[in-house]
Amino acid sequence: MDFSLSDEQQMMVDSARRMVEKHIQPILAENDRDKALPKAAILKIMAKAADLGLTSARIPEEGGGAGLKMLDYGLIGEQIPPQVALILQPHEATTTRIYFGCNEEQKERILADCMAGRKIACTASTEPDVGSDPRGVKTSAADHGDYLVLNGRKQWISNSTVCDLMNVTCRASNADGSTRLARVLVDRAESPFETRELDMMGLRQAPLGEVLFDDCRVPKRNLCPDTGDTARLLTVTWLANRPLVGLLAVNMAQKALDAARSYAGTRKQFGRLIGGFQAIQKDLADIETAVITSRLACYHALAAIDRGERANGLSAMAKRYAVDSCDQAIALAMRIHGAMGLSRELGLEQMARDVRTLAIPDGTPGILTLIQGRELTGIDPFR
Repeated sequence: MDFSLSDEQQMMVDSARRMVEKHIQPILAENDRDKALPKAAILKIMAKAADLGLTSARIPEEGGGAGLKMLDYGLIGEQIPPQVALILQPHEATTTRIYFGCNEEQKERILADCMAGRKIACTASTEPDVGSDPRGVKTSAADHGDYLVLNGRKQWISNSTVCDLMNVTCRASNADGSTRLARVLVDRAESPFETRELDMMGLRQAPLGEVLFDDCRVPKRNLCPDTGDTARLLTVTWLANRPLVGLLAVNMAQKALDAARSYAGTRKQFGRLIGGFQAIQKDLADIETAVITSRLACYHALAAIDRGERANGLSAMAKRYAVDSCDQAIALAMRIHGAMGLSRELGLEQMARDVRTLAIPDGTPGILTLIQGRELTGIDPFR
């Protein structure tokens, strides 16, 4: 087993770092860090991310995508600022769901612009009272001849306020009067809907919103094929999303470690560098341990997906462990910095808010614990 990066993987990582430094950080710096990035800025980022395959990572090359292995996707994704990754990942996951869950006409009409980053996509599954169980959605799609009429409300939807295309999980009617879980592609230009920006604790430059469908007319051609696997398609993409989110936490914790180690080597108290005190050395050791174990847990889950193994438990474990461990690591780094750790100038307080925001997307810690427990025992805790 080789834990070192191949030459190709190192090139991917280096390219991602250069792209962030040259093209992404300047955009983040010139915009308010407490407000969602404007659509024009996001489209600039999308265009650059497309060059690295981050808008089509899971779409095979024969389909026009990057065809990345999930481990390679994680290696690249770890280098991306979390507030930007929280824009790119929902977009990429949506393009993946369209590629694997739509008919040829829909793919031909929609995918090229999404994969090139010319249009912004998102998935709308959660609702005000529906979160981890997509089968509970209430948003309806009523059949009106050539159109479907959507009614309902979606909440906590990444990219919703700036998107051009939304992949909506809803309830469609069957001939016998019952309903089924369905997916409808809503093109904002032809089927307008209302959105409202949600002000969150962290990752504020990533657009997050609430969506209202009030008699929203959608051409019936945008109804995705009824294969009966809408919930499964959501779950399959979540499997890779979870360790990818965990790596966003690793990104921040690594920066916190670098800052704390540097500070410990320059800050003096009682006539000596604080890095010489045993308590500080223990805190630094604990931070490094959290970073490395979290990174390896996420890589392990992604590599298992690449091998075609059942990774439900590994994926859940990786995200839950990485976010919790990196949260603690950032708190230790703040403590090492003393009062400076609380200052907005340093940025650690922003990391502390941002990393806690990651606990919720793609599965809360409680849900992830139950998923892992189900894999360990073979007993379903949900039904």
